[in-house]
Amino acid sequence: MTAAGGASPAGVATGGDQPAVRWSVRGLRELWRRPGFGRLLTARLTSLAADGTFQASLASAVFFSPERATTAGQAAAGFAVLLLPYSLVGPLAGVWLDRWRRARVLVVSNLVRAVLVVATAGLLATGGPVGPVFFLTALAALSANRFHGAAAGAALPHVAAADRLVLANSVWTALGLVAGLAGAGVGLVIGQVLGASDLAASVAALLSAVIYIGSSLVAAGFAREALGPDHRVRRAAAPARRALAAVLRNLADGARSAVRRRQVAAGLAAIGVHRFSYGISTIATLLLYRNYFTDEGWLRAGLAGAAQVVAASALGAVAGSLITPVVVRRWSIRGWLVTLFSAAAVVQVVLGVPYRMAPLLAAAVVLGVVAQGAKICVEATVQRQVPDQLRGRVFSLYDTLFQATFVAAAVFAALSLPDTGKSYPVLAFVAAGYLAAAIGYAWATRPPRAALR
Repeated sequence: MTAAGGASPAGVATGGDQPAVRWSVRGLRELWRRPGFGRLLTARLTSLAADGTFQASLASAVFFSPERATTAGQAAAGFAVLLLPYSLVGPLAGVWLDRWRRARVLVVSNLVRAVLVVATAGLLATGGPVGPVFFLTALAALSANRFHGAAAGAALPHVAAADRLVLANSVWTALGLVAGLAGAGVGLVIGQVLGASDLAASVAALLSAVIYIGSSLVAAGFAREALGPDHRVRRAAAPARRALAAVLRNLADGARSAVRRRQVAAGLAAIGVHRFSYGISTIATLLLYRNYFTDEGWLRAGLAGAAQVVAASALGAVAGSLITPVVVRRWSIRGWLVTLFSAAAVVQVVLGVPYRMAPLLAAAVVLGVVAQGAKICVEATVQRQVPDQLRGRVFSLYDTLFQATFVAAAVFAALSLPDTGKSYPVLAFVAAGYLAAAIGYAWATRPPRAALR
């Protein structure tokens, strides 16, 4: 789960004359020599590793515990807990980050998370992942991540030169993905060693709390004012009530700005359809591995099999990050997006209909390419076509849309999927959604007739 932000995608130009990101040993060395960059990066990476471990513990307990059955409704509730912080807390985090010292936010937010995660571990050990208290505690722990992530992102310009920000964001994104996957891997290994049980999930959660504390200790090395905002900015910040109202106005402004730009509006609509379809596929896959598949040689069902799917999807995401800049430079964003969504529609039918693990793994790789390629292309479209003074508002809208559509997909899946996850009508619906995204985007972004003469 990645949250969209204003950082430029690696390898894609962010403006008409700005060159693409260039990775080089010299550039990376200059970044690392900047005072505070290594410390901020370390604090963020350890925090993301803890996120991965904690989320793996939740997934193990909610979706794959042999001590209880997993229904479509429970799977949807689990995903809602994971994603609601991104949908609801994310857009509002900036209201307080204009008032609080970011260095302190990096320390306190992870200490708070450590306490909440320990409480979650206690609930897992004593009663399992059931009841509103458990889900609310887990939700609060995950919500605190939005403050840490937003504070770290806002602090980055204080430790990286302006002409290195694109490279810094690229490094940040790539290493962040690795850290999150590593943390999730640790959580999955604990599940394999101790068995997929509430006790194993509790142990993994406790380990993530220790890592959160380590991240706080790293961030504690910053001076109070090192990461901003400075005293004058904090004093000039609008009252919280007015700032909260401004968030809603900014989302509305972002929507109006997007609608006035055809390619931006089409891109946001397409990414919304993609995330909705992708969300249904994700929950169906979890249910298949939990309740339908059985081991086939090196292909595993249960938690181990789900880990194989996550790894395949991550491989596709990395491939998408590498392929997309090359294709877009030689082709176009429009052509690549239409191709991606069309490929996703075909893959859903060709590799989904057999309902076997081997084709599903191949589909996960392709859909990983689609997800990452689409994200990069839509973000680049917003960065190129929306004026700087409006860009943040459009990205706030994009971030909310990106997460909220996945939550909507979870609700739809709970109402439409059987507990096995196997449903040909739902599979056809998802394929039709991707096809509609491809056709709709191609039609909405077609060149004017005058350009074709």
